[in-house]
Amino acid sequence: MLADVRQLGEEAAKLAAAPVWSLADDELIDVLEAAHQLQQTAAALQARLVHQAETRRLPAKQGHRSTTGWLRSLLRIDPQPARELTEGAAAMGGHPELEEAVLDGQVDLRQAAVISATVTDLPTELADLPLAEAAALTEQAQATMTDMAGRLPAYQLRRVGERILAHIAPHLADRADAAALARQEARAHRRRGLTLSLPVEGMVRISGVLGAEDAATVQAALHPLCAPTPDDDRTAAQRRADALVDVCRLALRTGQLPEDGGEPAQVAVTIPFDSLATALGPAATTDTGERVSAETARRLACDARILPVVLGGAGQVLDVGRARRLATGPLRRALHIRDGGCAFPDCDRPPRWTDAHHIIAWTAGGTTSLDNLVLLCRHHHRAVHHPRTGWQIRHGTDGRPDFIPPPTIDQQQRPRRNLYHPRP
Repeated sequence: MLADVRQLGEEAAKLAAAPVWSLADDELIDVLEAAHQLQQTAAALQARLVHQAETRRLPAKQGHRSTTGWLRSLLRIDPQPARELTEGAAAMGGHPELEEAVLDGQVDLRQAAVISATVTDLPTELADLPLAEAAALTEQAQATMTDMAGRLPAYQLRRVGERILAHIAPHLADRADAAALARQEARAHRRRGLTLSLPVEGMVRISGVLGAEDAATVQAALHPLCAPTPDDDRTAAQRRADALVDVCRLALRTGQLPEDGGEPAQVAVTIPFDSLATALGPAATTDTGERVSAETARRLACDARILPVVLGGAGQVLDVGRARRLATGPLRRALHIRDGGCAFPDCDRPPRWTDAHHIIAWTAGGTTSLDNLVLLCRHHHRAVHHPRTGWQIRHGTDGRPDFIPPPTIDQQQRPRRNLYHPRP
């Protein structure tokens, strides 16, 4: 078998390297479908092999706590495909009809996993029925979902599976639906989780699973912050990501989170003073050991506690000064009253979602005073710090901030103000 698989692999590699530009449209579609079928056949073989490895307890024998972890190490693949392969192995094991359907191209492995999970849950819902009738309904459910797989992708097939009895046994559907929902909620609570990956090129992937109730709570918190602002070029996904960070920043600002290591929950960033004061020098470092640019550190320093630490030439700590909050409580309240929220032209973010930005940077000698501060939401705070945007801020004769747009927005660069927030 090993020789056969290797020979097939070599032939597939030759086909993959062959030119495709000469194919007619119909031929290209036919080859694409055939290549997909070849991929599914290989995936089915992988699933069978993984199932056999689990039967032999190979992952545990080789020191792994889970099949997914074993596959990640053995095949050098990412967590998500390793999980999908594990689920596919579970779907194929004990369901020879599903295995045949995958090999015939009727379903793919994701669809097979959905069908397997659905028919595995059915015996609980059919426990009060005679064994023969329950077995017949289970077989009918699998056949029905296999037929539907020709039209529905896995995520839609899963929704159909939640109400499969409505298709095959309507007289049992309502009672079984109530029991299924209770089990589903309990299962979702057990499986809930949140994972933050290691940074790759400055990006951290967040993945997780929430129950329907918890997901509704998160959506309720994010939704008010996901509306686009004026001249907003962010995608919907980017607005949701910013909203999540804003919610966390608000939680940090309240001071009501539990202490972490004897100190209030906070983001700690270490940076040499010269780098903070100028655009030159090494990057800053967070308390998790990740590097951020000096520009990001200066933006964070607009509304933060500054803790000076004097180091010796060899890096030893010689002195630690007192932390200094750049915007004190009374000054912050005065900013809330004056600006009413983010002061950027027509932004609707309220004061609690804003930072106190220094118009003349604190590191450049700017004072921490009402006439040198302005409230900005995270999105616009980032925008005014970025030199390419070209926005400038100054205070008008009445003490309120004026925003000077770049010539690309207004050639005459006429000052603009926020017209959304009410003024006292």
